[in-house]
Amino acid sequence: MKSAVVNARMETELKSEVEAIFRQLGMNTTQAITMFFEQVRLHRAVPFQIKLPNEETVEAMKDALAGKNMETVSMDELISQARSRVK
Repeated sequence: MKSAVVNARMETELKSEVEAIFRQLGMNTTQAITMFFEQVRLHRAVPFQIKLPNEETVEAMKDALAGKNMETVSMDELISQARSRVK
């Protein structure tokens, strides 16, 4: 019988967005959390990779936050670049 309760605090927007994805997948939050717990138990680890960013990524993140080395690209340019890489 299921009787344990899990309480977690998170941003409302995150919860709403993720619950909408769960609905599309045909599950609810309890089922998703249960699946996560089952995977942790099965693999004795978190079921996805968690790692610290490398130094290059850290520097890029710092630059982005400081507005350095940034370029403006339109959505049309991004779409065009993406399509050219698919061909």
